[in-house]
Amino acid sequence: MASRLWATRAASYLRISVPSRGFATVLKDLKYADSHEWVKVEGNSATIGITDHAQDHLGDVVYVELPEEGTAVTQGDSFGAVESVKATSDINSPISGKVVEVNSKLNESPGLVNASPYENGWIIKVEIATSDELNNLMDSEKYSKFCEEEDAKH
Repeated sequence: MASRLWATRAASYLRISVPSRGFATVLKDLKYADSHEWVKVEGNSATIGITDHAQDHLGDVVYVELPEEGTAVTQGDSFGAVESVKATSDINSPISGKVVEVNSKLNESPGLVNASPYENGWIIKVEIATSDELNNLMDSEKYSKFCEEEDAKH
C-alpha cells in the first residue's frame, strides 16, 4: 500500500499519468460514435463532445481546435482536434449538419473537456441535416460494451 501511494505521488510529481479508475461515465440519454464522440439531440439541434472514456485515455487536454460557426460537418469526418499531454486526436462528427455554435470557453479552458466532458466541455452545436444518421450510432449500453471490448484488447 505504501509503495503504491509513493508511486502515485512520484508519478504526479513527474506528471506521469496513473490509471485511477476502471470505468468511464456513460450517460443514457446520449448517442455515441465508435470514435468516442457523443451527441445529445434536442429537436433539430445536436450538442457534440468527446466521451469521458476518450478524455480519460487522452489525459490532460491542453488545446481544442474548434471549427468556425457555419461550417458544414459530415458524419464520421473530422471537424477539429483535441491536443493533450499524450497525443493529438481528431474529433469526428457523429452526425451531419451545420455548426451553429462552438464552445469558445475551450479556448481559455481546454481542461473543461476533462473536468466535464458531458456538460461544460461540449465542443460544438449542430443544426441536424438528417436524423436518420442517429441510427448509425450506439446507445449507452452498446457503447459501454464497445469500450469494455476495446480496453480488453489493450
